[in-house]
Amino acid sequence: MTLEEKVGQLLMVGFRGLEAGPRSPILRAVEAGRIGGVVLFDRDVKLGRDGRNVRDAGQVRRLIARLQRAAPLPLLVAVDQEGGRVARLQRRHGFPETPPARELGAEDDPALTRRHAEATAAALAAAGVNLNFAPVVDLDVFPDNPIIGRFGRSYSADPAVVARHAREVIAAHAARGIACCLKHFPGHGSSRGDSHQGFTDVSDTWTPAELKPYRELIAAGGVEAVMTAHVFNLRLDPEHPASLSRPTVEGLLRRDIGFAGAVLSDDLDMGAIRSEYSREHALELALNAGNDMLLIANNLEFRRDAAERAHAAVVALVRGGRVPAARVDEAWQRVRRLKQGRS
Repeated sequence: MTLEEKVGQLLMVGFRGLEAGPRSPILRAVEAGRIGGVVLFDRDVKLGRDGRNVRDAGQVRRLIARLQRAAPLPLLVAVDQEGGRVARLQRRHGFPETPPARELGAEDDPALTRRHAEATAAALAAAGVNLNFAPVVDLDVFPDNPIIGRFGRSYSADPAVVARHAREVIAAHAARGIACCLKHFPGHGSSRGDSHQGFTDVSDTWTPAELKPYRELIAAGGVEAVMTAHVFNLRLDPEHPASLSRPTVEGLLRRDIGFAGAVLSDDLDMGAIRSEYSREHALELALNAGNDMLLIANNLEFRRDAAERAHAAVVALVRGGRVPAARVDEAWQRVRRLKQGRS
């Protein structure tokens, strides 16, 4: 593969539209191999209205099938389908409803969690989604956390409970050929701020207990992907947030915990990144930190040419020697393994 083709496989981009017509920017980007994945949303945050990519189950299935037909290599098609308030494919769209993680964790019946996860996975598979940005394995250590605790997205403050229920979610999805992505490494549950909005420092609140679900689940096998958080922790890296931190990704996640699968960045449009770094610098740092796929949800902000701009920027970073070609090769091999058997 050429450098341009490999770089394309490292980018996952969001877009506007319920369909992908011949003049659609996302269809052109897919056909040209400038992206290796897409992420779907029901709500357009920038415009403040519903109907971004989701109307009903049949429409979602047709949209994904059209994009897959156009792709030189199978696309990763992702959604945030956690359950509760974070579900892009909702009951009104014809998809099953799942209780929030906090409710399932309080019930602490893994079989119940498994049944709900099986229903979710079956619906995702029928639609053509092959990557779920779930389960959340953050600890519910701060109930007023503005992005995790407030929305009931964590199973428990107890790492063992979190791991127990996350294991059921992963297994249910794997049975349907869908990859799960644990999030948000190395832990967002203790934050007092929201990384969607701006710089989020967990240096004084984070504890190593937040790593326990990752250690347990990765050691047990079956974890295919992990998403890095845009949280800053002085004790892990005095310069960069986790998503842009080589000591955190290559050091802690890979060498210490032993994760060998694909690492995906959280959305690089989020305020914690956008307010501190240019897009080019964020792409450079994220790749050099060890992220294998870079997520540009293109929803908090929106550019029609987001895919082309990101692709051109990464190619230029490699050709300019700021990102080693070997790093691109390594990342592409992990993305390739994540894609195997998925279409």
